[in-house]
Amino acid sequence: MPLDAICLSAVKEELLGQILGMKIDKVSQPERDVLILFLRGKAGQTCRLLISAGADDARLHLTEFKFDNPKEPPMFCMLLRKHITGARILDITQPPAERVLSLRLETSDALGIRAEKHLIVEMIGRMSSVILKDSDGIIIDCLRRIGGDLTGKRSVLPGLVYRDPPEQVGKLNPLNITNAELYGLLEAAIKRKSDEHVEKWLISSFTAFSPLICREIVWRAYGETDYRLSAINDGGKELQKTFMEIIRQVKSGGCEPWLITSERNNPRDFSFTHIRQYESAFKATREKSFSGLLDSFYTKSTKEKRSNQRSSVTLKSMTTARDRLIRKLETQRIELEEASGQDYFRECGDIITSNMHLMKKGQTVLVAEDYFSENGKVREIKLDSLKTPQQNAAKYYKAYIKAKNARKFLTEQIGNGEKELEYVESVIEQILRIENDNDLDEIRSELISTRYLRQKHNKSQMHKKGNKQKSKNHEALFHRFISSTGNPIYVGKNNTQNDRLTLKTAAKTDIWLHAQKTHGAHVIVSCVSSPLDEQTLKEASSIAAFYSAARSDRKVPVDYTLVKNVKKPSGGRPGMVIYNDYKTIIAEPDEELVVRLRVE
Repeated sequence: MPLDAICLSAVKEELLGQILGMKIDKVSQPERDVLILFLRGKAGQTCRLLISAGADDARLHLTEFKFDNPKEPPMFCMLLRKHITGARILDITQPPAERVLSLRLETSDALGIRAEKHLIVEMIGRMSSVILKDSDGIIIDCLRRIGGDLTGKRSVLPGLVYRDPPEQVGKLNPLNITNAELYGLLEAAIKRKSDEHVEKWLISSFTAFSPLICREIVWRAYGETDYRLSAINDGGKELQKTFMEIIRQVKSGGCEPWLITSERNNPRDFSFTHIRQYESAFKATREKSFSGLLDSFYTKSTKEKRSNQRSSVTLKSMTTARDRLIRKLETQRIELEEASGQDYFRECGDIITSNMHLMKKGQTVLVAEDYFSENGKVREIKLDSLKTPQQNAAKYYKAYIKAKNARKFLTEQIGNGEKELEYVESVIEQILRIENDNDLDEIRSELISTRYLRQKHNKSQMHKKGNKQKSKNHEALFHRFISSTGNPIYVGKNNTQNDRLTLKTAAKTDIWLHAQKTHGAHVIVSCVSSPLDEQTLKEASSIAAFYSAARSDRKVPVDYTLVKNVKKPSGGRPGMVIYNDYKTIIAEPDEELVVRLRVE
C-alpha cells in the first residue's frame, strides 16, 4: 500500500502539532473497521480523528467527512467509550520503520484515579487492528482478535501481554543505513549479475519503502522503472545518490503530501515526495496536509464504493424499470405510426358507399375513381367476397374508428410513459449521488409509495416508519450551504425532499434554481434576511449544476425564478414541477466550491 512507514511518520508528525493535548469527547464506529474519535481542545476547537483497520485502507488521520452511526454501537465501540471517553492525548509514537502508531492517553478510572492507556493502530494488511492496552501492557480488548494456536505465532487477545508485530526478517531500515553499507549491498547485488529488477531488489532489501517509492528511486536514477541489476554499469553510483537524497529529505523533515490523479481527477496514488515517474500520464498535486491527502485518496472513494454497494439492489431495480419503459415506448411508437393511416379506412368506406350501385355480391376487389386524390387516380379496394357492399363499407368504417381511438390512446400513453421515464431516470441519478444510508432509505420509501418497490414488513422497517414522522420537517435533511455573502442555500437530496423543500419549506419570495432540461436537485436561496446578490446567484447556480445529471459538463444552463412561480402539476410524480417567468444563467459545476460552502 502507498501508506508506507515513512509516509505514516509524516502523518504522525503532522498530528502531533494538531491533536496533542486534546480530549476524546466521543467515540463512534460507523463501519466494521472504522472508528471516529471526536476531539475537543481547550479553546473549544473540535476535529474528528479517523482510524481504519481495513486490509486495503488501514490509516489514521483527521477527516472532514461525516459518517452515519449504526442504531446500536458495536461491542468494541462501547468498550472504547467506557475506557477512553474524556481521555487526553499525551503523545503519538511509532516503532522504527513500522506501520504502527500508538496514542498515549491519560484517563481516569471509576474512582477518579488517573491512569495511562494506549490505543495502538496496527496497519499491517490483513492483520490490521486497533488494540487498547493498559499501563502494564495488558490488552484490554482489540478490534480484530488473533491467535490462540500453539505454533508460537503472535497472539492478540484480551488479557494477554501486548507484543509488537514481528520485524521483517532480512530487511534493513533505510533510515539507519550509511553510504558505505549501501555501496556494499549494491556491489554484492551487481556482482551476482542478477537479472532481477532494481525495484524488486529495493523492496526485498529495505523496510519502510512502498513499491511506488522504490520505482521512483529507480526512475530518478536511470529514467525508467523496469531497470535491471545486470544493466547497471556505473557501479550503482546514480542509484546510491538518488537513494540517499530521499533519505536526507525524510530526515530533514521535508516530507510533503503529494496526490497522483488521472485525467478525470480520480485518485491513483500518493506519496511523501513529488512523484515524477508517470510524467504526463498522471497529474501530481501537492495537498495542504497529509490528513487532507488521505481523506481525498481513501475516505471519499471508500464512502462512494460502500454507498454504491448498499444502493446496488435499488439501482438495479430502477435500471430494469427504465429499460422496460424504453422498450414499451418503442413498441407504442411503432403502433402509433401504424395507426396513423386511419383516414385511409374512412376514405375506402366512403368510396365503397358511393359505388354500391356498381358492386355485386361476391366481388373481391373494387376498382373505382379515387376522388380523394388530387389528380383523380383509380383506387383498388380489397373486399370480403362473403360480405355485402354495405357490410364491406361498415368494415372499413369500423377499422377507421378503431385506428382513431388507438391513435388517441397511444398518444396519451406515450406522453404518460415519457413522463414516467423522466421520473425513473431522475431517481437513478439521485441513487448515484447518495451520501449515506438515510438518503437511500428516503429514496426507497418514495419508490414504495410509487409502487416501484415492495414494502417489507419487519421490525427494522417498523422502526424506520416510526421515526419518519419525527424527522419530516427537519431542515438538517437537506444539504445546507452558506454563500460567500451570507445567504443560506438549501438543496434537496431526492424527489421527496425536492417537493418538501420547494412547496412546503421555502418562502414564496425565495429563489428557486434547477439545471435546465436535465435531472437534478431543487436548490433554494433563502432571501428572508438579505436579498439575492450576484455572487450568491453565481454560487447557487454552480451548486445546482453540480447536483444534476450534467455534473460532468463544463458549462450548464441553470434556470432560476421566484418560488411563487413554481407549481406542482396535477398528478405529477414526486419532484416534478412546472415554472414560469424564469431567467437562465450559465454555471460551472465546482466541487471545491460545494465543499467550501457546505455547512452540513
